Amino acid sequence: MTATDVVCLGESMVTFLPSRPGRLADVPSFTRAIGGAESNVACALASAGHRVRWVSRVGTDSFGDHLVEAVAAHGVDTGSVRRDPHRPTGVYFRTATDRAGGAHEVVYYRSGSAASAMSPRTVPPEDLAGARVLHLTGITAALSPGCLALTRDLTTRRPGRPLVSFDVNHRPGLWRGADPAVLRDLARGADLVFVGEDEAEAAWGLPGAAAVREALPEPAVLVVKHGARGATAYTGGTATFVPAPRVDVVAPVGAGDAFAAGFLSATLRGLPVRHRLRHGHLMAAAALTVPGDLGTPPAPAHADRLADLDDTAWGRLHLGPGWTRTGEDQEVRTP
Repeated sequence: MTATDVVCLGESMVTFLPSRPGRLADVPSFTRAIGGAESNVACALASAGHRVRWVSRVGTDSFGDHLVEAVAAHGVDTGSVRRDPHRPTGVYFRTATDRAGGAHEVVYYRSGSAASAMSPRTVPPEDLAGARVLHLTGITAALSPGCLALTRDLTTRRPGRPLVSFDVNHRPGLWRGADPAVLRDLARGADLVFVGEDEAEAAWGLPGAAAVREALPEPAVLVVKHGARGATAYTGGTATFVPAPRVDVVAPVGAGDAFAAGFLSATLRGLPVRHRLRHGHLMAAAALTVPGDLGTPPAPAHADRLADLDDTAWGRLHLGPGWTRTGEDQEVRTP
């Protein structure tokens, strides 16, 4: 295996995006796309110029063909994606309305999927070899006992492992009848953890970022996201808060994955924590201003220029659709 910046392990699915707002029962047609937390991070990092490998399983069906081809088209190494002739590739449908709205619907057809059959036995060491960072999420842990065993194994602290990044990604629908407290145990084994303030309270009953850090002292870096308000990174005994820029949101899906990709990209480059948070916000804004899960990242020079703004100029940023197009700074409004 050639040297790799990041290995992302987890399920991706074919996504069907509605042609218009409304209930799924009323939507006449859908556009095919791809979606999956870990593959979203992989695609965003590869589009930003990093060497990325995606490790997963898909069926031998046409949807599996499409997933592998679509992820590879972003520059991701898909050579470690296994094909399962006995299980299908997962798919899901969602409405166009905001995830936070009461009318939002997401319907998954992933039970018994090829990716749910992942376990410590299906992922050989060479799939993970040579990586500087291994990125995982709590979604994988919820898919099956084998997937949970795999996630436990990969978050076990041992000499010589890569930096382990873990996005809690609590999905209540996946934890019905199970205790999401296991996500906290998994997070304790990681070096870098991403968690939303709201999901930490929903899953663990922890009220606020400081309580989350108290419950998770082990990760060297803990990032607590406060939604549209911003994010706080805890490194050792230091807490660094960076507000998010104002964004004209087109669709809220994929923003958390994009934030993780931006933060990881800046981490790989050795940037200060404040700049890591800003790059996370910028990558999230790229996802928020497009209809699907994957936005086009800003050109590195463009992102670096924005991340270097003083606090006053950063606070005036207002990002709308199309802002990532190189050289079109009029999309970045600073009234």
